[in-house]
Amino acid sequence: MSDELEKQGWIKRTIIDEPRLSEIVDEYESLGFEVRLELVDIDEMDEGCRRCYGENAARFRTVYVRKKQG
Repeated sequence: MSDELEKQGWIKRTIIDEPRLSEIVDEYESLGFEVRLELVDIDEMDEGCRRCYGENAARFRTVYVRKKQG
C-alpha cells in the first residue's frame, strides 16, 4: 500500500494516536498539506515495533501528507 501511495505523491510522516493525531492533522492542514490517515499495517513493521504496538495497533494511524493539488 505505501508504494502505491508514494507513487501518488504521499509521504509517510508518522504513526500516532490521539490526542496528538488530531493536532498533527490540524498542523499539516494549516501548512497547506493534504492529510491522509491509514490503518497501521503491523505486517510492515519490524519485530521491535510489532512488540510495542501489539494489540493496541488498531488505535494508531499512519499519517501521510502531500502538498495540496491545484
